Amino acid sequence: MTNTIKNPLILIVGPTAVGKTELAIQLAERLNGEIVSADSRLFYRGMDIGTAKPSQEEQARVPHHLIDIANPDEILSLAVFQQKAHEIIADIHTRNKLPLLVGGTGQYVRAVTEGWTPPEVKPDEKLRDELERMKEERGIDWLHNKLKDLDSEAALKIDARNVRRVIRALEVIMTTGKKFSEQRGQSDSPYHLITIGLIRPRPELYARVDARIDAMFANGFLGEVKSLLENGYSPTLPTMSAIGYRECVEVLEGKLKIEEAQQAIRRMTRIFVRRQANWFKESDPNIGWFRVADGVVEKIEAQIRLTLQTI
Repeated sequence: MTNTIKNPLILIVGPTAVGKTELAIQLAERLNGEIVSADSRLFYRGMDIGTAKPSQEEQARVPHHLIDIANPDEILSLAVFQQKAHEIIADIHTRNKLPLLVGGTGQYVRAVTEGWTPPEVKPDEKLRDELERMKEERGIDWLHNKLKDLDSEAALKIDARNVRRVIRALEVIMTTGKKFSEQRGQSDSPYHLITIGLIRPRPELYARVDARIDAMFANGFLGEVKSLLENGYSPTLPTMSAIGYRECVEVLEGKLKIEEAQQAIRRMTRIFVRRQANWFKESDPNIGWFRVADGVVEKIEAQIRLTLQTI
């Protein structure tokens, strides 16, 4: 293979609960592949049930990478993830296997596939402390609305509950005087990218979301959160602001009933699904969209094999 030919990378995208995990495993089994997770929620040890992390049995079927690589009180930056992902993908290629990048976190996917370079702005601890204080006084919605006023495009793509990302975007804007969304460097993809998008009818997808949330609580979600707290992880950690974890903390603190928490998680997950659609649009001609149904794995496998023959 000459230097002018890019190595292939299969990208599997789609909303939460659409079925990416099982389909990616089946494809990896058929294509001699390995899975690289681009879901930032799966990085953290001990956060399994609430993130719908692939089970040990699922991970044993094919190699998985970038899962359980940090503790909940460690922050894995976008730049660090980007470097790790590139290194792992290169290693997979050297072993003549096919890497499948799988996940629903848009900015992490784009950092790998489109060569994003995060803004080079040094941390301003005083400004961060002030923004943290404003968050405590006025709430995360106020903080996100502030970002929306300054950079509506960035606000559209950054979840309000991802406080660390919101504060970082505000920090960059206030330090440079320029929009955060306009400061990411971007280059051609270092890979021959084959992007597969998974879709389901919205009512079916929401039904799967609801079933997943019910299963999380039935499988011990509250116990998982209680264990994290007992192990010394603060409920104010950015990782603990992930959908579901904050609500479980409030249940354990007596602030919410379980039914109220479940309802709030359903609502926030629906918002998250709509936000994911801002990253990967069905109108994008570079994405091959497939409705998840019987026989879809065979169809996707055939398209990937056909495309690989042209590289």
